[in-house]
Amino acid sequence: MHIEYDRENDTAYVSLVAHIADGAAVRQIPVDGVGADAEVFLDVDASGRLLGIEVIGAGGALPAEVLKQSSAG
Repeated sequence: MHIEYDRENDTAYVSLVAHIADGAAVRQIPVDGVGADAEVFLDVDASGRLLGIEVIGAGGALPAEVLKQSSAG
């Protein structure tokens, strides 16, 4: 698992696989109930395998320790 955080845009991406090839994520599934200031999307491949998680408004949705340990995107 690898987390990238873009502080300027307050977005984070959690990769659950070592490498996601261009075009591999064929579907984004929105997740409800995260919070008013955050949006979460699950990226899945053609087989339905979860590749990664995109968090918009990450500062309000993810623990500060996680964001501090992430790499800058």
